[in-house]
Amino acid sequence: MDPNNPVVKLCAQGIDVEMKGHRDEARSLFLRAWELRQDDVDACVAAHYLARHQDTPAETLRWNELALTHALSAPTDSIRSFYPSLYLNLGKSYEDLGDSSRARELYEQGEQCLDDVPDGGYGEIVRQGLRNALQRVPRAGRPEN
Repeated sequence: MDPNNPVVKLCAQGIDVEMKGHRDEARSLFLRAWELRQDDVDACVAAHYLARHQDTPAETLRWNELALTHALSAPTDSIRSFYPSLYLNLGKSYEDLGDSSRARELYEQGEQCLDDVPDGGYGEIVRQGLRNALQRVPRAGRPEN
């Protein structure tokens, strides 16, 4: 993703602000990014971050679904490394709503895309998130430990 893209810049600002504990300000930046979206990549990125700032699990699910829908419509090379995170977050939405089977499917889809995630901090966070999720959500027909 182009770091000079205005949507990407706003989302990066939003992440920084969010890390400082200013959730409302971060949400405003993510909303502004959504309003500035020009294509499916922009929409995917903005929706991905807006999903984290919703008041209900159903609203979070809607934004996570929107992020993945736009990712699937974007040129593959421009968003490829983002798929595992999108599947992880969408799976978590389903898990939070009690649909463990769908959550597991999405976590497994995310795991299948991990080769596209760069090594390092971000990549390790996504890898660990998927590992934790797959341990937490059992396969269908397999009892939980």
